[in-house]
Amino acid sequence: MQQLTVNGVAIDDTFAEAFGMRATAILITGPNRKWARQAAVTMTGFATSVIGCGCEAAIDVELSPSQTPDGRPGCRVMLFAVSTDELQKQLQNRLGQCVLTSPGSACFADLNGGVADLKLGSALRYFGDGWQVSKKFGGRHFWRVPVMDGEFLCEATAGMTKSAVGGGNLLLVAASNAQALAAAEAAVAAIEQVPGAIMPFPGGIVRSGSKVGGKYKGMMASTNDAFAPTLRGVVKSALGPADNAVLEIVIDGETSDAVAAAMKAGIGAVTALGPQEGASRISAGNYGGKLGKFHYHLKDLLP
Repeated sequence: MQQLTVNGVAIDDTFAEAFGMRATAILITGPNRKWARQAAVTMTGFATSVIGCGCEAAIDVELSPSQTPDGRPGCRVMLFAVSTDELQKQLQNRLGQCVLTSPGSACFADLNGGVADLKLGSALRYFGDGWQVSKKFGGRHFWRVPVMDGEFLCEATAGMTKSAVGGGNLLLVAASNAQALAAAEAAVAAIEQVPGAIMPFPGGIVRSGSKVGGKYKGMMASTNDAFAPTLRGVVKSALGPADNAVLEIVIDGETSDAVAAAMKAGIGAVTALGPQEGASRISAGNYGGKLGKFHYHLKDLLP
């Protein structure tokens, strides 16, 4: 495979292959930053991959009181799914179990230009057992649901986009686990500054990169053996003799441009770190261009 080099880090001449998804964004506020974030973190738990979790979700950005509708600290949360029905199901269940229950929380729609509406307060209002109150102000519809610490204020509906993208990725190859982790953490920190893009895996990083299918019946995905160092001698490996650890960053975006910007930011952070402290090589995962219509060529995203 041909390579370019930036600051001593090799860049494979390859591309990340991503897929179209449905997505929504909501804004969760709380009495302080701690509780706004706690509700958002709880809501986005067990949401790393649609393969096993039903959706992919994470905090997009934290907001100050001056940036939220109710003048309190908040977190913008994004959820991605493969269908409208699944996105509605995941949104409703997570909102009801993780945000409605969180002390002092409120919830607002936060996606502009959505093509469809998903139920927020319109679904959760029934928890009020008939005591819920419908309110309209500022051209927006809200439900006020009585709870034990006062009221849960929740916008009635949230927008959904069909132009979201899931599965942008970077594979960071290094000489050691410590160097791979340092590179991945640098990439995550940079990507976190890109609006409209999330990284759904733990801390933004995944060690168990996968390929489609496997030798066992019913497996939708199995270990990416080409990038597994311990299998270097028994499979057609993508690793060299000095490559002993690989970590992956998976990115979902509100738009294709957001995914591209996030990947570019990640590549910039990894190359700035250099091979002595971080990754010696950057690659990406794809399926030969046959499955996903979004292709992000690394050479087009260099800093």
